[in-house]
Amino acid sequence: MEVRVYSVGQINRYIRNLFENDFVLNSFWVKGEISNFKAHTSGHFYFTLKDASASIQCVMFRQEAEMLPFLPKNGMFVAVCGAVSVYEKTGQYQIYTKWIEPIGIGNLALSFEQLKEKLATEGFFDKEYKREICEYPKCVAVITSPTGAAVRDVIKIIKRRNKSVKIAVVPVLVQGEYAPDSIVKGIKLANEWAKADTIILGRGGGSMEDLAAFNEESVAKAIFASEIPIISAVGHETDFTIADFTADLRASTPSAAAEIAVKNTEQLSERLHYAMEMLQNAFENTITQYKKRLETTTQHSVLKQPLTWVQYQKNNVEQMKKTIQKDILYYLQKKQIQYQSLRKRLYSASPFAALQKGYVLAKNEKGQTLTLLQNIQKGDNIILHFQDGIAKATITERSISKSGKEKTHI
Repeated sequence: MEVRVYSVGQINRYIRNLFENDFVLNSFWVKGEISNFKAHTSGHFYFTLKDASASIQCVMFRQEAEMLPFLPKNGMFVAVCGAVSVYEKTGQYQIYTKWIEPIGIGNLALSFEQLKEKLATEGFFDKEYKREICEYPKCVAVITSPTGAAVRDVIKIIKRRNKSVKIAVVPVLVQGEYAPDSIVKGIKLANEWAKADTIILGRGGGSMEDLAAFNEESVAKAIFASEIPIISAVGHETDFTIADFTADLRASTPSAAAEIAVKNTEQLSERLHYAMEMLQNAFENTITQYKKRLETTTQHSVLKQPLTWVQYQKNNVEQMKKTIQKDILYYLQKKQIQYQSLRKRLYSASPFAALQKGYVLAKNEKGQTLTLLQNIQKGDNIILHFQDGIAKATITERSISKSGKEKTHI
């Protein structure tokens, strides 16, 4: 009996056909935890699906991956829809994923958390970029649905609190497929108009799906780019949207936003009255302080007896003059004594001091001092310096003394 030998490729291909033709493995759902997730530059997703006892490799090609409304992450518990097949080159079997469904959390909530994390990382929510809300606006732009209850509540509250504030309603879609683009255009329009001091962006309450337009990245970027401060007021107090985090200030409801944006005229009147009282008190305190200073000044002896004060100052000047003269005289006398002492020390070190003791200073005709016999020749003319004058002499003879020293005759 002849034994048939297969190639590796044939075996892998055979196994692949078995998997792909199996009724169960051709299309099924399996749940597990994602690990080793990698989004390749090609657009494909590669990850491991595991539970407490086993794991299996998964791949999701770009065409299917682009359809997902969220980005899978490690640790996410999901249900995967796909089919098992074999990669013939390596013989590795894996799940070729068609769809991923998070378990225990909806797609909208997951997309919300991921967009929130992304924008927070990019600095969209940082306090340093938040603009101050105008305290006393002349005009408020309200970006919302023109037919909803929210716009009516906002207008009613603003007019009740301050009738002089102008209201500009910018009608937009707040729900549905086209709502994000409509909101973005409304924010840009309010900025181009540039007459509003504050923008209120909001709508009434609803489900997470109803508020989805305010969780779009394009809306967040439009809010962040607005030159006019924006108060976000979307849904009820418990509702939080991406728009709330990006806006300069969040209000729990549109009505609350209106109260924040516009001060009550009664409150303004009270604050004005308080400011007037503070100003009056400050004025009176200042007057009182100056009165006390004036009284203190008028009681001064200078003003009571000016001639006495002038005479007193004159005496001070005279006394200072005498003191200065005395100090100068003492200084000059001290320097004179020092000068005489130095003069004596200098003279005692001078060769002319020796002349008083009977010594004679001899110089040649060039004025050079003669200290050695070898510098004198017979017939040389020399000048002799005495204590009381000088004399000229001619060398007639030189001889050596008995001590071995040469003698000179003039």
